[in-house]
Amino acid sequence: MTHDVRHDASGALMDAIAGRPVDLIINNAAQGASHAGLGSIAAEGVMNAVDVNVAGPLRMVQAILPNLLAAADPVIINVTSRLGSIEAQARGDFADLSTSYAYRISKAAQNMLTVSLAQELAGKVRCWAVHPGILATEMGQPGASKNPRVAARELRELVDSGDRTSPRFVSLGAADLAW
Repeated sequence: MTHDVRHDASGALMDAIAGRPVDLIINNAAQGASHAGLGSIAAEGVMNAVDVNVAGPLRMVQAILPNLLAAADPVIINVTSRLGSIEAQARGDFADLSTSYAYRISKAAQNMLTVSLAQELAGKVRCWAVHPGILATEMGQPGASKNPRVAARELRELVDSGDRTSPRFVSLGAADLAW
């Protein structure tokens, strides 16, 4: 089943859950925009990225919150990027990358969503922002070498670890990141 996260949860999606507890949700939709200088940035591209990367996960959590709260030990994972770290961006860690404003802004906002969810759902649902690594995918950076299957295995290990930290900004296979 596919679902466009720019829209509210569909009846088919909700029927598939059928009121059952949900232990884990992985919000993995992502949208960027073409890299451009300040004078050429299209506000529509930024808004589209925010809609997919921030409002999309928010819509999904809102739709299944009763199912999450019915689970014994639920986890929300928002797949993010190290590029959403305001601290790292302020240091200039990624100044040499040609990443769009839309992607960086929306991933920083997604990280704030993760923190906000963790604060509201404290003691009920663990909330993690997870940077999977520099994946060799169509959206990946040139020269990216991490196999998505490796990232999936590391993500599974993280979920199975029982880590109670919430919120947490995880970099799979590496040290946690600064917000």
